[in-house]
Amino acid sequence: MQNSGAVVTPWEVKGEVDYDELIRQFGVEPLDRPMIERLGRHAGGLHVLLRRGMFFSHREFGDWMKSYEEGVRVALYTGRGPSGNTHLGHLIPWIFTKYLQDAFKADLFFQMTDDEKFLFNPELSIEDINKFTEENLLDIIAVGFDPKRTKIFADLSYTKKLYNIAVRVAKHVTFSTARATFGFSESSNIGMVFFPAMQAAPCFLPQYIDGKDTHVLIPCAIDQEPYWRISRDVAPKLGYRKPAGIYSKFIPGLGAGGKMSASMPETAIFLSDTEGEAIKKVKNAFTGGQPTIREQKEKGGNPDVCVIYSYLYSLFEESDAEVAETYKSCKAGGKMCGECKESLAKKVAAFLKEHHRRREKAKDCVQDFLLRE
Repeated sequence: MQNSGAVVTPWEVKGEVDYDELIRQFGVEPLDRPMIERLGRHAGGLHVLLRRGMFFSHREFGDWMKSYEEGVRVALYTGRGPSGNTHLGHLIPWIFTKYLQDAFKADLFFQMTDDEKFLFNPELSIEDINKFTEENLLDIIAVGFDPKRTKIFADLSYTKKLYNIAVRVAKHVTFSTARATFGFSESSNIGMVFFPAMQAAPCFLPQYIDGKDTHVLIPCAIDQEPYWRISRDVAPKLGYRKPAGIYSKFIPGLGAGGKMSASMPETAIFLSDTEGEAIKKVKNAFTGGQPTIREQKEKGGNPDVCVIYSYLYSLFEESDAEVAETYKSCKAGGKMCGECKESLAKKVAAFLKEHHRRREKAKDCVQDFLLRE
């Protein structure tokens, strides 16, 4: 979908994204203050990703919370396409999903779309995908999900139940609808055309497994929303509740403009980066500062376009007072770019150190998280 010159699809995001326009184009609703506060009451507090607006829109999230309040079983569904190493941008929905899991004591169904990455990327072999799946799995577990409430599965391995649901979904989706929604063409392989049914399937998996009425919520980045429109259209025909969704913005890349992307390694902080590599990337990142210290003091910086400030604001600075002071001081010329880079570099290095520790520990408990036939 074109978005003020930007491109936003489930497989490609580039350019400067206008999120207000995306809300209009996708037909979702803004995440307003009353709904945020309602969530905060259930969770016992507001996550920084909510307070800072990283999660900004939704589809029937209020109905999902109402189901919970009325005693209906609720579940969460998110995922990962294992086509490379995991970076900070991938973590945003996962961190928020953990917050929701803790708040609502909900089961999480985590799909790894290894089939998608094989079908959509001609350069990746099954062996490549299997390797990335194994590596990404450790990053997922390291987020800290509850092993008793988390069920992780890869499409190529967890086939029987997923396929049984997917063919039911596919029967109700015409090629015309799939082409209009996802932009398929005559050159698209037939696996690509069928795949949306596989990604829709986990919306109904909890109820398919045990027959118990379940309302599913999907926390994910906004580019994945077209899949859930298909899922919601099909749900009543299959006898299931329509899944709800809550959607995040993209964390920017380290350069000037665009989101963090694994296809451009220089723009991304990977969870596999050493602390030293991450620090170097942060110190080379784009800022909103002036060319010289003198000009910075005289004219002030522009935190609104600064990647360093964006990372502090979005995820790495918990204190609202501190982040407000950083913004004010930058605009007034009282804070130099080097200070902010140093602050963020330390926070990112500490984050990676802890993640690496958890990731190593995850190797001993992989089996506790896997969903089996």
